[in-house]
Amino acid sequence: MATKLINGIRINLTAEEISSKQAKETAWTNEKFDRAMYQLRTKRNALLAETDWTANSDVTMSEAMATYRQALRDLTNSLTTVEEVEAVEFPTKP
Repeated sequence: MATKLINGIRINLTAEEISSKQAKETAWTNEKFDRAMYQLRTKRNALLAETDWTANSDVTMSEAMATYRQALRDLTNSLTTVEEVEAVEFPTKP
């Protein structure tokens, strides 16, 4: 039986509390992919930001840099599972 601790005393959870706890745990599990994608995009966006200056109109972007930036933008394509997100390898910056 699930319990909670109140003033040092273990008390059984009510059916409503158990249901609420289970709903929160399910929501947390279901959102795992979204959290993983958020972390991936955050890192990817930071790497893109580091090279944004290469896209200025007064700078000629090298083919290697263009390929790198495109690879970063393509990282999130076709990912459908947390395992795929966690297995993503970032391209090497030229």
